[in-house]
Amino acid sequence: MTSLKFGTSGLRGLVSELVGLPTYSHVRAFCAVLREDDETQREVLIGRDLRSSSPLIAAQATQAIADAGLVPVDCGALPTPALALAAMTRGCAAIMVTGSHIPDDRNGLKFYRAQGEIDKADEAQILAWHGRLGLSAMPTLQAKAAPYDALTAYQARYADFFGSSALAGLTVGVYQHSSVGRDAICEVLAALGAKALPLGRSDSFIPVDTEALRPEDEALARQWAAEQRLDAIVSTDGDADRPLVADERGTFLRGDLVGALTARFLGADAIVTPVTSNSALDRPGLFARVVRTRVGSPYVIAGMEQASNEGAAVVVGFEANGGVLLGSNVTRDGRVLAALPTRDAMLPILSTLALKARQGKHLSEIATEAGFAVALSNRLQEIPQDRTAALITRLDADDAAFRNDSFSGHGGVVARDRSDGLRLTLADGGTVHFRASGNAPELRVYVEAATPALAEALLAENLAFAAAQTR
Repeated sequence: MTSLKFGTSGLRGLVSELVGLPTYSHVRAFCAVLREDDETQREVLIGRDLRSSSPLIAAQATQAIADAGLVPVDCGALPTPALALAAMTRGCAAIMVTGSHIPDDRNGLKFYRAQGEIDKADEAQILAWHGRLGLSAMPTLQAKAAPYDALTAYQARYADFFGSSALAGLTVGVYQHSSVGRDAICEVLAALGAKALPLGRSDSFIPVDTEALRPEDEALARQWAAEQRLDAIVSTDGDADRPLVADERGTFLRGDLVGALTARFLGADAIVTPVTSNSALDRPGLFARVVRTRVGSPYVIAGMEQASNEGAAVVVGFEANGGVLLGSNVTRDGRVLAALPTRDAMLPILSTLALKARQGKHLSEIATEAGFAVALSNRLQEIPQDRTAALITRLDADDAAFRNDSFSGHGGVVARDRSDGLRLTLADGGTVHFRASGNAPELRVYVEAATPALAEALLAENLAFAAAQTR
């Protein structure tokens, strides 16, 4: 039984089960799909994050591309969206070696066509070719890849669109940890007129999960905000496709709020977001159209295509983790920002800061005015998906011997949403959502409530309940 599988975004699993033949054979399978669909395609760009296993996996991917008769191109360590942009611009495929936010003992491969991130049908094709090839040996690594600078164009994309004075006067702390985008963020902030202050740089990989922040990360943000005058603190996950934005007090804004603020800044008339995003997004008058999907960028991308086909002019997709996907071109003040339908952290960071600069308000004020329900989430790690599935099945069946007693204290369950896991609406207006992570053996728990205290209590109750039932 292997840990390797396609999750919400890419192939993920334990490093011990990915390095060597598994990496080589899956990349060969991807190349076979490319050759099958387009005999003229030659180049495949390769990028990586900063985790310890990524250079070796990238070298093995390079060998696989060369052995498949295609041309590997080395883009080095860079944000995933920068690699995706380069692939779209050059009209070629790409592979990003990254485990995103998951621990250093895990890693993954994200595959891109020239049109953008692969979809679920592409994943099925890769798996079919993987079985058809039946490779049994990992060759000696000897292939070389020509270098290519894909980062400069990505940074220029935002410097050109926002303009040199967009963030003038702002002082922004940049929590660098081990994010592959840590230096690029500082450089773009400076190009837009802000003073960027690097903080917390790490030589070892730190698994920063934007949906389940570590207590030490939250404590660091509050400490930095107390020690110096900052307008905001920003960061990303490991491969810089999910943002973190904290206000002037060091309090992190939820990712779906950052996504909504980005959509507002860009003038979106349609947003596409998973069922885990805040229920306030469905409030009448906020956006002309709201499309809800399952969790995972392939589902959001499909929803954006649907919204565009049905006439939406500016389509913005985002997830509860904050990653923003731009589904259409945006024109502001005579400048054009081209569509980039893959998760990106730079756009929401800059849009949120630009909105703050334009309104002249603290981020804490802007967040409060948004009127979002109080929403919290966390995870239970090392929970196999079959245990999560069993928990959800019995909860959905309303098994009296298995019922969560805490629900009765909230008036019981009045509605159920089964589109991704199980989302329960309680009689007192709160919600509890259980789902399996698509990237790791984790059980995710999301809650909404009227006040922070109620949300914290609801989350604690249901994490404890889920832990007791799945251990």
